Amino acid sequence: MSYLPNTLNSFWLWREVSSKLGVSNPAYKYWRDTPNIKLNNKYVFIQKNKLPQKHDYIEPLLSDLSGHLPIKYASDQLHVNEHIFSYEKMKLHKEFEYKYVEDVKFVNIKKFFKENGIYVQKNSIVQLGKMKDLEISANCTFYNLKNDYAIVVYES
Repeated sequence: MSYLPNTLNSFWLWREVSSKLGVSNPAYKYWRDTPNIKLNNKYVFIQKNKLPQKHDYIEPLLSDLSGHLPIKYASDQLHVNEHIFSYEKMKLHKEFEYKYVEDVKFVNIKKFFKENGIYVQKNSIVQLGKMKDLEISANCTFYNLKNDYAIVVYES
């Protein structure tokens, strides 16, 4: 599969972990053996199977985010306004699958890419938009979607 949809396959949302454990917000900073990532300087995720041993019992209760991305991060990565994931009146809104975890809305990008046969390499740039607004060049792959929308993957 492509690089973009796999970002959170091996991570838990920190907000959910801290809520279920009842620990303070910055606690993950003191867990030296638990890698974490920050997306959009807003969402913190910690690596699966790396929680401190006294807290690892919580992992089966956490939401699997494989293939999902927070809508703000997904919109930034696809170079599209986040309204496409936020409002049901948007033409492509129903083409995506959504999940809420601790009041954070996630979109299943992996499923969308798989259903539309879209492949993205690690350092590629992806742009989703109306066909008339996309720039097509020799080093890109064009994927026609529904309702006059398309995805262009620019190879680096």
